[in-house]
Amino acid sequence: MFNQKETPDSAWPKIRQYCIFQERAHQEVRNKLYEYGLRTIEVETLISKLIEDNYLNEERFAIQYAGGKFRMKQWGKIKIQYGLKAKGVSDYLIKKALKEINSVDYDRILRKLIDQKLKSLKTEKNHLVRKKKLQDFLLQKGYERSLIITLAAEITSKIE
Repeated sequence: MFNQKETPDSAWPKIRQYCIFQERAHQEVRNKLYEYGLRTIEVETLISKLIEDNYLNEERFAIQYAGGKFRMKQWGKIKIQYGLKAKGVSDYLIKKALKEINSVDYDRILRKLIDQKLKSLKTEKNHLVRKKKLQDFLLQKGYERSLIITLAAEITSKIE
């Protein structure tokens, strides 16, 4: 289907609503505006206006993204960091967002994931295979290798 080029005036209410619907990274909004057929100068002008009117705030986005992925998908900090980097968020804001994750909750969720995974691995007879599968699962969820190693004694005691 033929997609007509938007003007900055016609794109404004659409992009404003796009930002109101949920927090967005600057790059997501920039890409959406380019999809509308706008030129670079028009895109940057609209982004500036969105920031000025507080519809677009990358710090707010990063904190909500990190908290949401941790609470809803139980991602670890490494996976959250990669997700934010893929959205074009700065290293400074990534660090700030990760600091907002409560360390007590982080530890509690990690331990809960360990318990759940160990229950699902009960039929595995070889304890080394169980340990490897558990570690692989936690790494895939984005938890830090050093944290997993720190819990290795506890993990081993639960596996054996």
